[in-house]
Amino acid sequence: MSREHEWVDEEAGPVVRPYAVTRGRTRPAAKALSTGLDLLATVSLTGRPAPAKAELGVQHRRLLSCVARHATPVAEVAGELDLPVAVVRVLIGDLIDYDLVTVKAPRSKAATPTESLLREVISGLRAL
Repeated sequence: MSREHEWVDEEAGPVVRPYAVTRGRTRPAAKALSTGLDLLATVSLTGRPAPAKAELGVQHRRLLSCVARHATPVAEVAGELDLPVAVVRVLIGDLIDYDLVTVKAPRSKAATPTESLLREVISGLRAL
């Protein structure tokens, strides 16, 4: 039996508790907290190989494959992995420490165009 399926029951699904996935940790490392692991922050691969000291579990590898194609918001990663957001944040923190992923904070409200500006653009396009 492969290690990936070690914690799965055919009828019940995953039987391992979330705290076991994170080895009892409830918060990501300080380096990860400084990147702003907001729900809308996007996670992407750095393209670097895993260091020899990296202890990557099944969920770490699943997370890496989840963000392999394109930058993905933290909330979407949690949904795809079917894990609580708090657990995903800890896993992302591990991957940041190993320099395997980067996190980009969501755009600020100030950088988002206002509704009135968007209406003016639409009006201008219609006038063409």
